[in-house]
Amino acid sequence: MPSTSEFRNGLKVELEGEPYTIVEFQHVKPGKGGAFVRTKLKHLRTGRVIDRTFRSGESLGDPDIDQREMQFLYQDADTVTFMDTTTFEQIPLQRANLGDSVKWLKEEMVVQILFYKGSPISFELPTFVELAIRKTEPGVRGDTASGGTKPAELETGAVVNVPLFLNEGDVLKIDTRTGEYIERVKTA
Repeated sequence: MPSTSEFRNGLKVELEGEPYTIVEFQHVKPGKGGAFVRTKLKHLRTGRVIDRTFRSGESLGDPDIDQREMQFLYQDADTVTFMDTTTFEQIPLQRANLGDSVKWLKEEMVVQILFYKGSPISFELPTFVELAIRKTEPGVRGDTASGGTKPAELETGAVVNVPLFLNEGDVLKIDTRTGEYIERVKTA
């Protein structure tokens, strides 16, 4: 059971019988009174973020969370289906519970699936993904890396702003946490 002195970003805890992860925390020691810790906690099922304050030394529950490596197979209107890479078991997750991160999934991509008390609840993407540009305005002579940006639709359907010199077919490195273009990996 982690106490407030063991808090760190990304730590998974159980609060009121529900799984959360610590997004942000701050130890506060006022001049008068006891020390406390302010936290922002993200619910692992719903994605809702709450603010909570704990007294110094207070402990939280340890959630029954298991993490398994799985491969993304396909998605339809309501579900996203993954396959366990060791047992080949297929597991569908409800698209509504997964949030915006679904737009970075590419077929055969390996991700970490989180299971809470034996049920799949969410997945963790790699920090960076490489995706090809499906559609964008063509670059023209004189466009440079230090110029402006234009929208580009990627192979997964996600839209990101990219420098003007990039063209359809270029493969880009994208940060999945922020959704920003990092660099061009390969030209078309």
